Amino acid sequence: MIRTVRATRYVAPLREGGSLPGIVEADDDGLYVVKFRGAGQGAKALIAELVGGEIARALGLLVPEIVFIEVDPMLGRSEPDQEIQELIQSSVGLNLALDYLPGALGFDPLLDPPAHELASAIVWLDAYITNVDRTPRNTNMLIWHRRLWLVDHGASLYFQHNWDDYLTRSRGRFPQIRDHVLLPRARMLAEADAQFSARLTPELLGGIVALIPDSWLGGERAFESPAAQRAAFVEFLLARLEAPRAFLEEALNARA
Repeated sequence: MIRTVRATRYVAPLREGGSLPGIVEADDDGLYVVKFRGAGQGAKALIAELVGGEIARALGLLVPEIVFIEVDPMLGRSEPDQEIQELIQSSVGLNLALDYLPGALGFDPLLDPPAHELASAIVWLDAYITNVDRTPRNTNMLIWHRRLWLVDHGASLYFQHNWDDYLTRSRGRFPQIRDHVLLPRARMLAEADAQFSARLTPELLGGIVALIPDSWLGGERAFESPAAQRAAFVEFLLARLEAPRAFLEEALNARA
């Protein structure tokens, strides 16, 4: 289950993110990094964040708690930046947020090289969900309490921006994996593949996709209802697991 909280105070923008996420306080007194629905990629980025993050969690990887967060139009009334005010106004309603990790440090592969098993798990995940945004330039990983945490999966599952031939594209090789920051340490990809491909059952993936709110779906001519679009998400994710998995072969070749 995903909790729902209500934003009570806009604290600060995170300007290193292209979509202007912000740190927001909620009615449970917690601080969250909010991904706003009114930003560039809209609800599709929030869907990718939710589904990609929860798949990672199901595989045993560390991801900050993901919550739904209700945004009120008055949230940014004292914010002097007009761009942020407009972003909040266009995001009124249900958005997505991750638990803020105070004092977390950006991951540096030279200072914090992960174990080969962990590196392989993360590379396999990103190849599976087609995450293009875990590169040396932008690792989207944090060190918190001496452990490696994954953040920002909004650039994954990009197939949903064009639903034409999505099942054919589900078997894609994902050549972008060659740019993954952890690929040099991913020496156990075959082991990760055997473990994770068995763990991602139809029931598990269906449960994760079922979390997508109706208000984030729709507007796609290919689907008559949010339920039909959710079914297509599950269909894509399951088809991507069918053997032989081209994305695994691509990752192994990239390492070689």
